[in-house]
Amino acid sequence: MKSISIKPRPDQILELSRGASLPLPEINNLHLEVIVETLLQAFENIQVNNQKVIEEGTESEVTSLLVSHLNTLADSEPLWGQLVRCTIRGAESLSFDGSHLEKRPDLSIFLTERNRNFPLIAEAKLIDIPRGKTEKLYCEKGLMRFLNGEYAWGTTEAMMVAYVRDGSTLQSQLTPFLEQKSPCNAKKYLVKDMPNSASNMPDCVAISKHDRTFSYDVKAPVNDIPGPISLWH
Repeated sequence: MKSISIKPRPDQILELSRGASLPLPEINNLHLEVIVETLLQAFENIQVNNQKVIEEGTESEVTSLLVSHLNTLADSEPLWGQLVRCTIRGAESLSFDGSHLEKRPDLSIFLTERNRNFPLIAEAKLIDIPRGKTEKLYCEKGLMRFLNGEYAWGTTEAMMVAYVRDGSTLQSQLTPFLEQKSPCNAKKYLVKDMPNSASNMPDCVAISKHDRTFSYDVKAPVNDIPGPISLWH
């Protein structure tokens, strides 16, 4: 059986981005803070009645609970409802050049005052080092997808959501992985700014910034690069 060739589909990207100037303007930091605070609160809420799933369930099971609760909050929390239309788990999306039509980021958060074709993307990963769910996996199968144009290529911000089961922190695992333990990783992951604590946010939240090297124009790959992306962890 012959493999299907993967090729860019500029017609798909043209239609998706029609009328938009990419990358889209930055999301207001206050709005991002509300989103992060709500994600943290939603996770705490689902822990109350779903402790076993939170401690032992799969990444998909935890994310499914989280998305359902976030959509419930859209009806019960006025500020969240004003900011967010809905949150979808595994919504199909395109890669930056249309080569892939069925990318499925874990959470697509559709904002009320935002282009509906470009939701705020959050990728979720379990962190449980004794069971092989390490910071390397977090970066290889999560963070990297934002740098190579798979996810959030039309925006300048996105989120990584860690379901931590082993007491790991950003300071103990992610930053050393990117900087101290493996200096070459800073180059591999195109790090401009190491994870820094976000103002007005708990210690478990940080922001890193990374370059991106792909181009919006598949015919001229050295032009029209999207610029760096800020990742909220």
